[in-house]
Amino acid sequence: MKHYIQLTLEKRYGIYSLLKIGFTYSMIAEVIGVHKSTVCRELKRNRGWRGYRPKQASAFAEDRKQAKVRFRIDGSTWAYVEQLICKEWSPEQISGWMKKTMGLSISHEWIYQYVLKDKLAGGSLYLHLRCKKKRKKRYGSNDRRGNLINRVSIDERPDIVETRNRIGDWEADTIIGKAHKQAIVSLTERKSGLALIYKVDRRTKEMTENAMKRLLYSISEKVHTITSDNGKEFGNHENIPQCL
Repeated sequence: MKHYIQLTLEKRYGIYSLLKIGFTYSMIAEVIGVHKSTVCRELKRNRGWRGYRPKQASAFAEDRKQAKVRFRIDGSTWAYVEQLICKEWSPEQISGWMKKTMGLSISHEWIYQYVLKDKLAGGSLYLHLRCKKKRKKRYGSNDRRGNLINRVSIDERPDIVETRNRIGDWEADTIIGKAHKQAIVSLTERKSGLALIYKVDRRTKEMTENAMKRLLYSISEKVHTITSDNGKEFGNHENIPQCL
């Protein structure tokens, strides 16, 4: 069986002409030097509503090729991903943030695979991951973090938060230090971009709660909502609004 051959515009004109004089698919394939299945596929995928036309067929094939290329991640995008990893961002955070702010769909699993390839090549990106254990394929839920007790879904967050039209909607996160010995609790106000940080000795829910209270207590009138991920360090989330 012959290997698949990419059709040129000249071969497509050959298909067009031979069809006009009544050649069968097998006869056309023999004349232009391709397999019969190539001719069948070409006439099935690249035929317009007015029949098969060489230039239109070539344009259809090129559009399909370009559509596949668009889904590939270019080098500049991966370079930006590397910068975020070096800032101790998790692949899950990077994936979600890039999709939301840049419109780029990059799976966190792709990022983990990229980091693994970098490690095998002698790179050091893996040292910035929060969890350096060998990853295993997970089935079912993709959420490997804890489910917080009495958490409120982000879907229930007031619509005004998305508009960024008011001061007082905060996003909470934690940044892990070297060797996982210390951490920084960060709070970012969505409209102004103001960032507040507090260093803690360990990333526990008690220390995280205390840090958030210290950061926000004096400006409690400017706190309407606080959004965090499902990390266990935010386990005492119910205590914070009571304090504020």
